[in-house]
Amino acid sequence: MSLPEELLKSYNRQKYRIVGAHSAVKTCMWVSKSLNTSGMEHCYKQQFYGIPTHRCMQMTPSLGHCTQTCVFCWRATPENIGVGWDQASSIIDNDDPATIIDGCLKYHQKLIYGFGGNRNVSPEFLKEALNPIHAAISLEGEPTLYPRLGELVSEFKKRGFKSIFIVTNGTNPEVLKKLGEEPTQLYISVCAPDEETYTKTCRPLSSGSWDKLQESLELLQSFNCPTVLRYTLVPKLNMHNPKGYASLVEKANPTYQEPKAAMSVGYARQRFGYLEMARHKDIQTFAMRLSEETGYKIIDEQWQSSIVLLSRLDKAIKLY
Repeated sequence: MSLPEELLKSYNRQKYRIVGAHSAVKTCMWVSKSLNTSGMEHCYKQQFYGIPTHRCMQMTPSLGHCTQTCVFCWRATPENIGVGWDQASSIIDNDDPATIIDGCLKYHQKLIYGFGGNRNVSPEFLKEALNPIHAAISLEGEPTLYPRLGELVSEFKKRGFKSIFIVTNGTNPEVLKKLGEEPTQLYISVCAPDEETYTKTCRPLSSGSWDKLQESLELLQSFNCPTVLRYTLVPKLNMHNPKGYASLVEKANPTYQEPKAAMSVGYARQRFGYLEMARHKDIQTFAMRLSEETGYKIIDEQWQSSIVLLSRLDKAIKLY
């Protein structure tokens, strides 16, 4: 089923650029900040992992498709725009990876060219930004619903991308088993310490999703690349029971943990407000509790994004 016109119009208004039948690219605010400050302001990925923010391309091969409707998700859903589509279905008539990347690069570069008339942006930074070296497969939707995800990673590597992140919600372990080509870092969003909280927070669209998440967590140890458990946290919703989160860490043995405050942005504003967001001090406190329960060390943090990095290593691996 093709995506409804109302949905595509919604994304165009939010400055997404649609690529083919089911992909999209968008520059985030951190790319803008980095370009305007010659890298003085940057995303946590630069601080933690050495990835230059102005050279990041954020994209998705699964626009409008996800197996969850999380309370804090910014994407448009049928309840938001009043039309329905099969959100949780795998993308069958899929575009090939080369076509997707060609389209994403074209639109990404067009968006970057817009900074050319800004006197705050140095020509050197602009030139580098036009040649991204990091792909974040995390913009919107669930990437494992795109059946050729491993091929997409491989195509990015063929084109000289130095780092590729995949962010998945873990509800398709069979795809992770058969991925073929590993990213340079694999994230699983774990937004609940137990099944009851998971159902309330992530609002899965099919039964058995919690069990599938557990299977994906067990698979993490089979990956050679660094792995991350990302917790998107909202007080009074899923920011409790650190022992429960610790049990998931024990199962997955990830390289890192990233507790982060959920942001009341986009369509998430219809479900939780600014005053309900966690502040950075809340994330710091929760990270300390996670450290106590898991033995992971707190090795970095960025207050601008309300995120803390915990690791079983002494320091983060620089990917670039």
